[in-house]
Formats: sequence, structure tokens, C-alpha cells
Amino acid sequence: MVPFNILVVVCLAYVAMLFLVAFLVERRAAGARLRWLRSSVIYTLSLSIYCTAWTFYGAVGYAVRSGLEFVTIYLGPTLVFVGWWWVLRKLVRIGQIHRVTSVADLVSARYGKSNLLGVIVTVLAVVGITPYIALQLQSVTLSFAVFAADTPGWAPADLNLTAIWVAAGLALFTILFGTRNLDANEQHHGVVIAIAVEAVVKLVALVAVGVFVVWVVADGLGDMAQRIAASPLAEWQPHPGRWAGLIFLSAAAILTLPRMFQVMVVENSEERHLATASWAFPLYLFLMSLFVVPIAVIGLEVLPADANPDLFVLTLPLALDRGGLAMLAFLGGFSSATSMVIVAAIALATMVSNHVVMPLWLSLAARGGSGQGDVRRVVLRARRFSIAGVLALGYAYFRITGGSEALASIGLIAFLGLAQVLPALLGGIFWRGATRIGAAAGLLVGFAIWLYTLFLPSFGPDVVFSAALLAEGPWGIGWLRPWALMGLNGMDPLLHSIVWSLLLNVVSFFIFSIATFPSPIERVQGAQFVNVFDLNTGTRSWSQSSAEAEDLLVMAQRILGPDEAQAFFQSEAETQGKAGWLPDTTPDFIERLERRLAGSVGSATAHAMVGQIVGGAFVSVEDLMAVANERAEIMEYSSQLEAKSEELSRTARQLREVNEKLTELSVQKDAFLSQISHELRTPMTSIRAFSEILRDGAALDEEARVRFSGIIHDEAIRLTRLLDDLLDLSVLEHGQVQLDQETASLKTLIDRAVIASASIAPEREFTIDRDLSTEQVTVTTDIGRLTQVFINIVSNARKYCDAEAPRLSIRVKERRGIVRVDFTDNGSGIPKKSQSLIFEKFARLTDTTKAGGAGLGLAICREIMKKLGGTITYIPGQGGASFRVSFPRTPAKG
Repeated sequence: MVPFNILVVVCLAYVAMLFLVAFLVERRAAGARLRWLRSSVIYTLSLSIYCTAWTFYGAVGYAVRSGLEFVTIYLGPTLVFVGWWWVLRKLVRIGQIHRVTSVADLVSARYGKSNLLGVIVTVLAVVGITPYIALQLQSVTLSFAVFAADTPGWAPADLNLTAIWVAAGLALFTILFGTRNLDANEQHHGVVIAIAVEAVVKLVALVAVGVFVVWVVADGLGDMAQRIAASPLAEWQPHPGRWAGLIFLSAAAILTLPRMFQVMVVENSEERHLATASWAFPLYLFLMSLFVVPIAVIGLEVLPADANPDLFVLTLPLALDRGGLAMLAFLGGFSSATSMVIVAAIALATMVSNHVVMPLWLSLAARGGSGQGDVRRVVLRARRFSIAGVLALGYAYFRITGGSEALASIGLIAFLGLAQVLPALLGGIFWRGATRIGAAAGLLVGFAIWLYTLFLPSFGPDVVFSAALLAEGPWGIGWLRPWALMGLNGMDPLLHSIVWSLLLNVVSFFIFSIATFPSPIERVQGAQFVNVFDLNTGTRSWSQSSAEAEDLLVMAQRILGPDEAQAFFQSEAETQGKAGWLPDTTPDFIERLERRLAGSVGSATAHAMVGQIVGGAFVSVEDLMAVANERAEIMEYSSQLEAKSEELSRTARQLREVNEKLTELSVQKDAFLSQISHELRTPMTSIRAFSEILRDGAALDEEARVRFSGIIHDEAIRLTRLLDDLLDLSVLEHGQVQLDQETASLKTLIDRAVIASASIAPEREFTIDRDLSTEQVTVTTDIGRLTQVFINIVSNARKYCDAEAPRLSIRVKERRGIVRVDFTDNGSGIPKKSQSLIFEKFARLTDTTKAGGAGLGLAICREIMKKLGGTITYIPGQGGASFRVSFPRTPAKG
């Protein structure tokens, strides 16, 4: 017998190993080192979460009670992956193009991005999966009880606490590695690798027990065949109707179970992995089922008659004094349970946050999608609380039922509950006529029939339904009995519920879809999903909008984060042929932005947030006509005309922008010439006047001579500084500068800049906010030139920040050899119309008639950064004026 204390230590060590694996993989993923993490083998192993503790332990018990019926649980997925892999390929393609985050998100996105459908699927999933999670907790608790039974100091009652400890540990693991960040692709590399490791462990464990049974307990295959023929299992007779129903249920589960959809579609990094999984996953299922019957037969022979057949995999090695094998079997069952719970919790938490929490948050937010607040934080907190809530529900169900017979059969019951999504799912991707009303009607009707005919009666008499209702029907109406609807008596309860729930689901779906007309956005989404292999880029679902790109950028930064949002907007602007960060808000751009956001918050929420800013400008009649026209030649011709039109529009816009910029520069240049003449004349006039006084004023006392000489000296310095700026800019522009490469700490350079600019407006209280820990970066560059850039930016902030309590934030980040320094003040910022001119020569945003700088500072900074191999840019949407200086940590080898 294995001591219980040793079991606990081994279990904790195993969990610690999984934590370490997930942590190391997350670090590699953060460094974009993902080649082997994205292999077909890892993808196939991740699909093994289909094999839960119900499969690992329960398949043997199922075989003892129902003979070869357990095989149906493996046949369904096998038929889907071998014969229907093209359906899986379509789902994966749709998921990648539309950045689908869950099965609820896919249904919602298909039917006009309807959040109502997302909520219905989410509620159905939570109701169906919560008891299934309880089943996993029960399996772990029972397996612990087997080892604790003969250990002094442990009583079976104490082991009820095992479930809460397991639930808490799984919640911690899932939160740590399932909600570390808000990924636009919703992929969790650490979790997937941990699941793959557990897949290997449970397969090795079950095969090891099977090999032990066949070649150690029995005398090889021949002896094993004779024992099977003599066992009660040989007397089992199949029931064709139940077999067909169970195969259908297990096939539907592959497509609709949230955990399977998560690993099969959401976590899929490359579509080609399905080709490997189409044969490798059925092979994995075959190996998992290979020794079920031998273990069941030997268990019936060796173990007492009252032994629980669901635990034969564990109790058989223990009874035969094979402690090491029993420990391996325990880890296999533990892996089966924990992997399912982790992925199911992630999938359900994503659905709850995207379709319940976020829509509520949007409706309660005072300023909607463009208001203040960190959406990323709201989503991550919602998912973390949802994970804890889902596992708490599973634990509560476990404690309430207390391991009842209802819990033992909950696997198939959960399968049927989630199978109610199948008509809306398959109908949506193959039938363009399917509508939101039809999908909602089918889901609600099927869900209600499933609850009434199977789920609630499964608790037994006088728990939810009274014994009288189950026997006689509500109000004594016999044809409404839960297990005999319409007087259909004598049918297996599971098969009875399959027939009625799915039949009425499909009928409602088709009738309401035919009776209602899809909205414009539904028609567009229907065309995209049904013809996903022909319309890879999708069809526009937004018309021309007057929304400001800056508002969209602010919203995107709150969801995606500043770095990713700004990179996306800059890339879109470059695609449109525009300089800067803000693209035109064309329908194509808004469509791409919505898809990018959908990867983080779901299609329905992303659509709602964009719609609040854009103003709900959805598809026009012309868009619908284009979608409805399926003739390839007309579509191609229309596409060519549209491309030419967009190209002409883009060229005209570029010419207009260049003309406006040249006009503005011309005005600035005239102002500069006027100003520079003023700037030159003022010190020269002072020098001439006071030098003449000194020359002709022989009677001046010594104090006056010193004062007048000082004025001449100061004005000469002012004149020299102005000429130095002009010469400096000329030298930089013509490439005649020599860089003096030195190595120094970035903190030292910023210190110099802060000190050097302290003389600017010294009477104002000016706060500088720095994170010194991030400034400890050693750089090799032209220290003097880089410091000159920093001084100019800090000085400008001191002069022009118009906040009552001016503050400058300096933040440093270094990644992949590129150092980035952000200077952001809390003023009103630079007007949008002036942002493209601030780095041009002669440009001054203040009154050009006043004395001051000549507008050369930022132009010089721009040229300096070019020479240093870096950039200086203005970042809009940060509240105040924000400048980003980027440069290599060490000079590029040339």
C-alpha cells in the first residue's frame, strides 16, 4: 500500500512540475520563440482533454455495466476527425479570420454579432459543464480516498476537503496561466503545453495498467481472450438505437463542448495541424480504449464483488501490491481531471466575460466605448472572477449531490446539453438563410426540453421534481411526463431526450429562420461564414464614417494596450499612404479594427464598442447587393473597379495633403524669414548701439562700462546661438556630422537634460515623474547629441505645458536592443492639424511675431535621431503632448 503522505508529496511535485512547464513556455512565448510550441504533435495532444476522468476511470466501469457500449464515446470523435475533418477545417478558418474566442463568440458573430445568442450559449454551457466539473472533483476525491482508506489518521469525511483544495489549486493555475494578459488571439501557450504533458501521462498510465493486466496478471493475449469470453461482458447485447444516439452525442461534443472548441479552434495556430490530427487523434483514442475491456474483466475476477468498477484502474494495481503502478494510475486520473477543468474554466470564463460582464459594463459606463477606464483590466478581472466562480459552482454541485448516481451519469447528460448548440452552429456555417431569431428559438426550445426531460430528472425523485410529477406528469397529464413526452413510453431516458430536444431544436431553428428576414449585418456575416474559403478578406459591414481616428485609437489602447494599438494604427496609416499614426476611418479600416478587438473581448462586444464611436453606420443596400451577387466574374470586376477607385482616391488625398502641407510650410517659411531677420537685427542693433556709446562716451564711469559690455556680450552669445542652430541643422541635413560614440548610462543622460533645462521658466513649479529602475540601461551612442535631443524635449515641456500643475512623465523601455524613451506631459497637447508640421523647419506653434526660438529645435532633433539610427515621433491620444525617442542600444554594425 502506498502511504497517503507519499501520495500527497508526489501529487504536489507533479503539480509543481506542471507550473514550471507552463511558466517556462510562457516565457518562451513572450520572446516569440514558438516554433516547437506550434507543432502538430502539441496540437493533437491538446485535443486529449476530451479524455477526462470520466473516460480514464469511468470507461472501465461503463464496460462492466454496459459492455462494449463505452466504445461509442470514442467512435463519435473518430468519425468526425476522419470523415468530417473538412467541417473542422471550416471552423478553424472562420475562427482565425474572425478572431473567434469561444463557441458562444462564433455563434454570436455569425448571427449579426448578436450578444443575446452569446448569452444563451454561455448560460447553456455553464449549466451543462458545472456538473461535469463536479464529476472531475469527485474522481480526484475518490482516488485520494482509495489511498487514504488504510492510512491512520485519515477518515473518509476528511477527504471532502480534498475537493475544495483541488478546486482552489486549479483556480490558481488557471488564473495564473489563462489570464496573464489579454491576447488578441486568445491563445494560452503555457496551458496548452501543460495539457500536452498531461495527455502523455494519462496515456502512459492507462497503457501501463493494461499491459500489466494482459501480460502479468493474465498469460498473454490468448489467455486474455479466453477470460473475456468467459466473463459477463461476453453476454452483452447491443441496442442499435442507443448506440446510434451515443455515437451522435460524442460526435457533437467534439464540435460544441467549450473545452474542445477552445483547443481545436481558438488555440489552433496553423490550419495544417488538422491534417495530422485527423489520424493522430483517433489513434490516441484507440490507445486509450485498447485495454478497457481487459482491465474490466480482470477487475471482476480479482476484486471483491462490491468494489467500485469505476476505480478498477486504480484499485487493481493496489490489490496486487503494485504501488508504483498504482501511483502512475493515480497521476493519470489526476491529469485527466485537472486538464479538463483548466481548459473548461478558461473557455467558460472567456464566454462569461465577453457576453455577460462586458455588455453590462458597456451599458453602465457613463461614456460608453470612448469613455475613460481601462477595458483590459475590466476584462481580465472579469475572467479571473469567472474562473473562480465556475470552479466554486462545480465544488458546490459536488458537495450538494455528495457523489450521487446522478453525478456518475452526468457526462452523457452534459454532452446532450451542449449538443443543443449544434443546429445553430452547423446551420450558420452552411446555410446563409439561417437567422438570429431562428437560432435563438432553436437554442431556447432545445435547452428547455433538455432541462425538463433529462437534466432535472437526473437528480432523482423529490429532489427537483417530485416523484408524482415524474410518474404521472404535471397536473396529472400523462403525456407530459419528463421521460415519456407525447406518450412515448419504454424508450431509454437519454435517447428519449436526444430525440425530443434536438428534433424540436432543429424544427424551431428552420421554421423561425424561414419566417424571419435577416438584418443587413446578418446577411454580411452569413456570406462571410458560409463562403469563408472564397471571401477570405470578408465583406465590409460598415459604411463611410465621420468618426475621428483619434477616438478610435483611445478606445483601442484601452483594450489592446498602447504598444499594440499604436503599432496597428501606424501600420494602417502607412497602408493608406499617410504619414503619422492616424489613418482615415474608411469602412475597411473599421472592419479590420473590429476584428482586431474581437480577439480580446469577443465579436459582439467589439462590434458594440466600435458602433458607439462610429455611430452605428452599418452596411448599406449596395453592400447587400454585392454580397448577394455570387457570380465570380461580376465580383472580380467590381473588386477591380473598387481597387482603382480607392487608388485614385488615395492618390488625390495624398496630393491634397502634400499641397496643404506645402502651403503651410510656405507660410511658415515667410514667417521664419520675417522672424529670423527680427532675431538677427535685435542683437545686432543692441551690439551696435552700446558699442557706439562705449566708443563715444568717454565720461562713462566704470560701472556703466561693465554693464554695457555685459549687454554686448549677452547679445553676441544670443546671436551666436542662433547662427549655431542654423549651421547645426545644415550640417546634419547634408550628412557632414561626425558622431562621437561613447558608452554611458541612460539615467545620466536624462539627469543632464533635466538639470540643463531647469533654467527655463524657473518661476514655475514643474514636476518630473521618472521610473529610475528602468533607466539603468547602458547605451553606446553620441552622448552629446542624444542629450541635446532630451534637453530640447524637456525644455519645450517646461515652456509650453499649459496645465495648472505641470507634470512631465519620462518612461524608458528596452526590448530587443531598441531603447524607447517616452516624454508625456499633462497639458492639452498639440492640435491635430499641427502634429504633422512640428518636426519641419521654420515651424512654430506659438505666435511667430514674438521673440523666442526660431522653430528649429525639433527639426534638429529629427536630424540627430536619423544620424543615430533612431526616430523621434509625436504620439497622439495620450492626454497631453507626448514624444517618443527610439534608438538602438548599441550602434548597428556597418
